[in-house]
Amino acid sequence: MGTEIKLKGDKVIEQIPSIKDKALRINLNENIYGTFAEIGAGQETVRHFFRSGGSSGTIAKAMSAYDKDFSDAVYGIEGDGRYVTESRLKKMLTFEGQLIEERLSREKHPNKMFFSYANTVATIDFAKQFKGHGWVGIRYQIEPDEAYNEIILHIRFKETDARLQQETLGILGVNLIYGAYYKYNDPKRLLRYLYDHLDKDQLEIDTINFSGPRFADVDNRLMSLQLVKNGMTDAVMFDPEGKNILPAAILYKKNILALRGSFRPVTKVNMDMYEKSLKMFLEENKVEKENTLVIFEITLSNLRSDGEIDERDFMDRAELLCSLGQTVMISNFQEYYKVVEYFANYTKARMGLAMGVNNLVDIFDEKYYRHLSGGILEAFGKLFYRDMKVFLYPMIGENGEIITSDTLKVHPRMKELYKFFKFNGKVVDINDYDPENLEVFSREVLKMISHGTAGWESMLPSGIAEIIKEHHLFGYDPSKILNESNN
Repeated sequence: MGTEIKLKGDKVIEQIPSIKDKALRINLNENIYGTFAEIGAGQETVRHFFRSGGSSGTIAKAMSAYDKDFSDAVYGIEGDGRYVTESRLKKMLTFEGQLIEERLSREKHPNKMFFSYANTVATIDFAKQFKGHGWVGIRYQIEPDEAYNEIILHIRFKETDARLQQETLGILGVNLIYGAYYKYNDPKRLLRYLYDHLDKDQLEIDTINFSGPRFADVDNRLMSLQLVKNGMTDAVMFDPEGKNILPAAILYKKNILALRGSFRPVTKVNMDMYEKSLKMFLEENKVEKENTLVIFEITLSNLRSDGEIDERDFMDRAELLCSLGQTVMISNFQEYYKVVEYFANYTKARMGLAMGVNNLVDIFDEKYYRHLSGGILEAFGKLFYRDMKVFLYPMIGENGEIITSDTLKVHPRMKELYKFFKFNGKVVDINDYDPENLEVFSREVLKMISHGTAGWESMLPSGIAEIIKEHHLFGYDPSKILNESNN
């Protein structure tokens, strides 16, 4: 055979192995050996391994504990009676992993790398009201004597046919197992390869957590960011400990107060706005403290300050918000109404948005709604369609006057629309603010930190300046300050 022809102008195409090739490569490795436990959508993943040949050296056992009583007998009873949960998945992974260790002696199999793969899934219901979702995970070794690594993810199906959903799940499962073994050194790529031979229209991945010795250096918040950045989901959330949490689980039936900002860094204004709006929100009818969640939201466009997402900068902001005990959400929603729509998927309770005057004026700018067939009215229908309120933090105008909901200026065409919402109590002022805060601007603080100018510390909530200095966040460089004082 002659050499392969290359033409001028040819582009290099990354060769993605087929699903069969991926399964075969794992089957042919005599050391990879484990269990497949799949609940809820058939044995979709293991099927690929059976079909590709050579599977006897890979599959220790394949099972689907479909019947709930059987499932409970094997994995124990769930306290909340639900089967499609993270805790269920973890029990399956651990239980099956331990069984292999018990049943196969290490003396006899010194080179085996054991794994347990599991999923617990609900596919679309007959009424086609719920499209279905599930948890998928793998617990596995890279070296026979090494501790186990774990990759756990939550998915939402977007297809409206149960059989298609099953096939999608099978492909995802093979991609996950293959990635776990052959891409573990590059988790970002591993994440992208989960969509090999799949489309974003088929599947959404909205939570992922890596753990174990091979992922000791992985920050799961950064992995969350990748999910949004790659368009795998619209929003991700993490708790004050920095662990990724499933939005659906944490937002379910809660009253939600959201603050959107750049938080670069988080300032006294942000915290004053948070404390005062929360106090007002809790005074609302039917809002109990124990059922209320505050979310600090950063949009992706806000992270793309210079076109590219600066991950270090993102982590700096996340670290500060988490240190203040806050729940953080990263979203792909440029417009506010999309945030409200998103929350409305999970809760019918009350909602509040706390924001500054600038943001509210922006909301009344028609240019953001040209892509909607109903224009700004459609957006506002979605934004204010129920008990939604805006808590407005004032700002200082150019002539030193204080601008509130009564004196802010929207575009003349929007004036009557604005009055309508104000009159109906949808926009309320935060009156109990600290006037000194109106002089604080994140942008200025950021400039002072990176230029080594003194005096920025007092503009931040207590304890925050120390964290910035200790971890050298936002370009803080102690040597710059020393130089300034020497001049």
